[in-house]
Amino acid sequence: MAFRQAVVLAAGEGERLRPFTASKPKVMIKIANKPILQYVVEALERNGIRRILFVVGYKKEKIMDYFEDGKELGVEIDYVVQKHLLGTGDALKQAEGKTDDRFLVLSGDNVIEADTISDSELLNAGETETAILIKPQQQDVSKHGVVTMENGMVTDIVEKPGEEISNLVNTGIYAFHDLDIFEFIDRDLTSGLRSMIQQGKPVKACETHGAWLDAVYPWNILGLNDIVLKANPAKIEGKIERSVTIEGRVSVGKKSVIRANSYVKGPVIIGDNCEIGPNACIFPSTSIGNDVTIGAFTEITNSVLSDMVKIGSFSAIQHSIFDVGSYAEGGFIARSEDADIQIGGEYHRVKVGAIVGENCEIGSNVIAYPGTIIGNRCKIKSMKELNGKIPDGSWVV
Repeated sequence: MAFRQAVVLAAGEGERLRPFTASKPKVMIKIANKPILQYVVEALERNGIRRILFVVGYKKEKIMDYFEDGKELGVEIDYVVQKHLLGTGDALKQAEGKTDDRFLVLSGDNVIEADTISDSELLNAGETETAILIKPQQQDVSKHGVVTMENGMVTDIVEKPGEEISNLVNTGIYAFHDLDIFEFIDRDLTSGLRSMIQQGKPVKACETHGAWLDAVYPWNILGLNDIVLKANPAKIEGKIERSVTIEGRVSVGKKSVIRANSYVKGPVIIGDNCEIGPNACIFPSTSIGNDVTIGAFTEITNSVLSDMVKIGSFSAIQHSIFDVGSYAEGGFIARSEDADIQIGGEYHRVKVGAIVGENCEIGSNVIAYPGTIIGNRCKIKSMKELNGKIPDGSWVV
């Protein structure tokens, strides 16, 4: 019997991705203008798995309002609620009694593609034994669960190990051929799997070379966006005025206008109902959502601008992220350089511009130094220089 059902764990918050997860779960952060969770759904549908059970919790209405019953994506989506965020094991426990005998489990907060699942042995192996999808990774291995194996079978799964024990990352994608897992899981799913292994139940390791992309910190959104855009097809549905130059993979949505003398170099995606320019420059690895306005003589490089963002004329934005509804008047400068950023007690040195939450109002001729994090609903007066972290709801006068 082939797999026909998947349980997708989508209840978590993603606290280290604030300010972007203050009003939405991590799974609803958009990469190349689509929520992370949508990539998971599309990958399942392309593998013929069309009955999907979402386990939701934090800000669940954002997921339910967007995906509804799944028909628009060619799937059937049902929902169960994890009322208290007590871990991945507890999340899966909410699905008990609602699954087939054989079912897949996936994390909803990783960008994957259809071949992430199909190019591995996961579906075949899962017909007869529990199987886990692993991926070799060279960087940031310690941020994930790490798998050790012998003769193709998992010997252990260690969450965020303090030392290097393996380069095989647990993708959070599993195939269960029976319902035994519900007898072993507690708060944490991986500890339940470890209990299975310790009691002699085989868990097969299946390696994938397909896409598996995880955003742990805000700046990771830019890296994921870059990777996904490189595979995004070119498609021009909007209006391109005279003397506009378009190079590379560029997608322009319906009712969008690229004004005269602008330059767009892909990979770039521009959503619906946008107005770009005139004389604007959009450089590679930039995603622009729906209903976005980019003023004259403004340049945007390697950035993510969400829906309803407005950037005034004569601005220059590099390696930056603007969440929904934020507005910067003319002359806004966000250059990218290596910057020290603290997230949850961890210190990171990364190349990044400005990280801007939703519904911010930024006056004219404001400079945001590299690594500046502006929280949600902030108001910044004109002629200010910004640095460090600005909390939600702040007024800078």
